[in-house]
Amino acid sequence: MRKICFVSLLLFMAITFSYSGVLVPFNQKKLSYMGRVENVQNQYAKFYWPGTSVTINFKGTELKAVLKNGYEEGYFYVIVDGKENEARKIKADTIKSSILLAEGLKNAKHTVQLFKLSNNTAYTYFYGFELAKGSKILKATPLPQRKIEFYGNSITAGHGVDVLPGHDDSGSPYYFNNYWTYAARTARHFNAQYSCIARSGIGIMVSWFPEIMPEVYDRLNPADSTSKWNFSKYTPDIVVINLFQNDSWIVNNPQNAQFIARFGTAKPSEAFIIKSYQNFIKSIRAKYPNSSIICALGNMDATRVGSAWPEYIEKAAKELNDAKIYTHFFPYKDTPGHPKVAEQKAMADDLIEFIDKNIKW
Repeated sequence: MRKICFVSLLLFMAITFSYSGVLVPFNQKKLSYMGRVENVQNQYAKFYWPGTSVTINFKGTELKAVLKNGYEEGYFYVIVDGKENEARKIKADTIKSSILLAEGLKNAKHTVQLFKLSNNTAYTYFYGFELAKGSKILKATPLPQRKIEFYGNSITAGHGVDVLPGHDDSGSPYYFNNYWTYAARTARHFNAQYSCIARSGIGIMVSWFPEIMPEVYDRLNPADSTSKWNFSKYTPDIVVINLFQNDSWIVNNPQNAQFIARFGTAKPSEAFIIKSYQNFIKSIRAKYPNSSIICALGNMDATRVGSAWPEYIEKAAKELNDAKIYTHFFPYKDTPGHPKVAEQKAMADDLIEFIDKNIKW
């Protein structure tokens, strides 16, 4: 009986969840979102992809967010008034709860961005912001005119960015940080809207898990094959594709379960590799007929001196004969693990310079 009463109490608490302030619901029109965010009508917004964000302008002294994580830890940055170097990392609970984002602010206009740092295997429910009584939501800042989109693997997702030098690059969710990746940095440099379709371990032909990028690139919910993204909602000026790092490893590992599932017993030929890359680029071009597409690679060992993978990409791009398809390769970083903050910054600087020289937008 006591056990039944305890369960009933928990259910009652969940049903009667209340707010200490004024709730600004997730679908309030004065909130601004970036990235592929699922809007479940009258319930919540759901964040899957790294780099997705929601921003609020308000007048007041503090702000909370009502969040709930799925089974995997999902982390966010809280960025107050654009002070990115003072960004604070938060993690939602697996129970719907209010999390303090900012307090002790001057009673004036403030902007707070909630930015997803984590891999796309972590998902978070966002129910809305919570303002203190007497505060007021303000009109949203218009989104930038420029738009950029990235397709990538662990490098683009932000795997291990927050690992300190000399420490274990274990892939812990805590160490993912998409905000400081070359992709997010590049978008901020150009004051562009940002969309990031990336997952650690993914490839074009083969991944470290069953799904490959050509099978998930068009999804809203990356874990649901029936959840399709409406590409008309976001047309980027520039698309950056940084894939093949994982393929470059798995094609040389015939005992790998995903190698066997994709290739059987025979390693893919050069022609097959090039064709697979071309097919993915064609899929992107079909969605975005007028976008500039940068076929990138690096900065891990797929761009090591002597690697054949940049050449595969060069051949694939050249054969497509498309004046708005470019290639760009990041120099091999020649350090252990995934790129950390400084190495991601070097990639961003490199990509920014390339875009400035080659693309007018």
